[in-house]
Amino acid sequence: MTTTLPQAGGDLERVELVIGGMTCASCANRVERKLNKLDGVTATVNYATEKASVTGPVPTEDLIATVEAAGYTATLPAPPDGRDTGSPDGADGPDPTTDLRHRLLVSAALALPVVVLAMVPALQFTYWQWLSLTLAAPVWAWGAAPFHRAAWTNLRHGAATMDTLISLGTTAAMAWSVYALFLGTAGVPGMVHPFELTVAPSDGAGNLYLEVVAGVVTFVLAGRYFEARSKRRAGAALRALLELGAKDVAVVRGGVEQRIPIAGLGVGDRFVVRPGEKIATDGTVVEGRSAVDASMLTGESVPAEVAVGDTVVGGCVNAGGRLVVEATRVGADTRLAQMATLVEQAQTGKAAVQRLADRVSGVFVPVVIAVANATLGFWLGTGEGATTAFTAAVAVLIIACPCALGLATPTALLVGTGRGAQLGILIKGPEVLESTRRIDTVVLDKTGTVTTGTMALIAVHTADGVDRAEALRLAGALEHASEHPIARAVTGAAEREGDLPVVADFANHEGLGVRGVVDGRSVLVGRPRLLEEHGMPLTGALADAAEREAARGHTAVAVGWDGRARAVLSVADTVKETSAEAVEQLRALGLEPMLLTGDNGAVAEAVAAEVGIEPDAVIAEVLPEEKLAVVERLRAEGRVVAVVGDGVNDAAALAGADLGLAMGTGTDVAIQAADITLVRGDLRAAVDAVRLSRRTLGTIRGNLFWAFGYNVAAIPLAALGLLNPMIAGLAMAFSSVFVVGNSLRLRGFRSVSG
Repeated sequence: MTTTLPQAGGDLERVELVIGGMTCASCANRVERKLNKLDGVTATVNYATEKASVTGPVPTEDLIATVEAAGYTATLPAPPDGRDTGSPDGADGPDPTTDLRHRLLVSAALALPVVVLAMVPALQFTYWQWLSLTLAAPVWAWGAAPFHRAAWTNLRHGAATMDTLISLGTTAAMAWSVYALFLGTAGVPGMVHPFELTVAPSDGAGNLYLEVVAGVVTFVLAGRYFEARSKRRAGAALRALLELGAKDVAVVRGGVEQRIPIAGLGVGDRFVVRPGEKIATDGTVVEGRSAVDASMLTGESVPAEVAVGDTVVGGCVNAGGRLVVEATRVGADTRLAQMATLVEQAQTGKAAVQRLADRVSGVFVPVVIAVANATLGFWLGTGEGATTAFTAAVAVLIIACPCALGLATPTALLVGTGRGAQLGILIKGPEVLESTRRIDTVVLDKTGTVTTGTMALIAVHTADGVDRAEALRLAGALEHASEHPIARAVTGAAEREGDLPVVADFANHEGLGVRGVVDGRSVLVGRPRLLEEHGMPLTGALADAAEREAARGHTAVAVGWDGRARAVLSVADTVKETSAEAVEQLRALGLEPMLLTGDNGAVAEAVAAEVGIEPDAVIAEVLPEEKLAVVERLRAEGRVVAVVGDGVNDAAALAGADLGLAMGTGTDVAIQAADITLVRGDLRAAVDAVRLSRRTLGTIRGNLFWAFGYNVAAIPLAALGLLNPMIAGLAMAFSSVFVVGNSLRLRGFRSVSG
């Protein structure tokens, strides 16, 4: 994908590339560094989406060549109309996790007996060691093949990552085990691992490390599989956005209405939109009046009334009468398509968080290799013999590949995300946890996040001598014939208080309200202007009530009968009962809550006051494409921003924020664009998500400390030739048990809601 960005000094091209062959965040950083070394180029590479966004005067061919020279692949993405949206999970082509899943399942099946035999001497029958070799060899050669390939790529480019550590350690363990079996004493019938817990020099001829090979490969494969499964869904937000549009349209050509696929619609074509249908594309109303529900795109809780000459946006729903619209923008030019582009750019531009294990490996691996070489040279220099020297050097490499390291991240993630799922919190991956630790500002969408997102009756104001129940009963009966969201709110409240009478002579006044005969009375319900036109203006207390409700951001619905205004009904999107509590709890976590909405300022300030958000932390009347700009401005001020939202209009901001949290009661687009999904639709779940993520991240860091700490402590023993395989096995087992036990503590996490 190539676009041209106007610049003061000329035009610069922005090129998007799909990067292949990356196995960790370090790979993304390496590609990014190589691209940024080109003159005039600014590049960001996202490991999660496997895409690079490059701006600069360099031809695309040179960019691809640079990426390939770094050891990876680069291609231009498929055009939007080439996307495959028919797969169940919304991803293109074959599932890339299939190979990892197969490797994991086969490796786990082979590794289990190897580990059990090595750790339980009572099960070590005659020739058990040869069975272990037979089972472990495929795990090392086939199961760990992705790590070996990545390590070779890293070696050719002078880099070291987690893959290098895994490949090097398992290869050393495998090579020495084969040596001990064929040329040492480990292959003799009846051999068992010794039980002496002594620290003494050994020639290593009887030492086997096959359980290290099988266990480490399996554990790391498990971590990579769960990570890949999360990445699989990274681009689903774009596909979900594209799915929101209408699939076909009733176009009017030559005076004849015919239904055609949306791809056949062109600028200038006129098409019909019936009640309940999606508007096919951006356009201008040329016939009819109706209410259009644009909350999906704009966040406005009240449907907008449209008439001839008004513009409408593709993807919105016609909630009222029949409309004829003339198309003004189609395809990639529509607002929906532009929002999809915003989401994609936000995802591509989000800084990838480099995993701690890879960062440590970048330093740890070269140090280990240097220590192993120094150990070999030292023992050869002392005249102890080649066997002892190589035993000590290989022991350094073996002990540097910790079993616990493979368990550290996946076990904490599995327990933490599993507990989160029980609480209605779905966390996408380890990168998300890093973001929760740093955030200091939480930007809350209003409609559907802080509020319920549905209209409800708030109050009934009546004139002197008018019964409240009677006013509501007559208004509810009349509104029962309308599909407008405000009408449904009035009708729902009236039905909860009793049965509604039948309406006669019903008439709809487009954009103003409705009229009919109820119980022999001529009743009008709608905007105050409708009653004025029929000689029933609001006066006195009713006029004051209407003004007060409008000032609070509520919708005032006037009710009149028998020639006089009788009541004013207040209808609004109501605040969720738990929102104020959630805002207070977010502050307790050291976060500053802000309210960001496309709704008008009066509504936003009223909602903010109700939940406890300061007036200067309210940003209202923001268009969908401007929400991302607000987030970027906050980040430019030095803030680390989390966004909580639920609509299509929030998708770009969710993707572009440091941390995106989507309400599970919202649209699929928002859910796919976010890092965390809050299934319950309760804002307190956002508090739980931050707390659980921070706790899980702390557990992972603790696990990694112990995993590496065990190795750092054991390497000197190995270098001195004092590494007894039984001590090493017990220490490794203890390290792994500690990591698992530490991770299981996350099961005790409790929600703030009790």
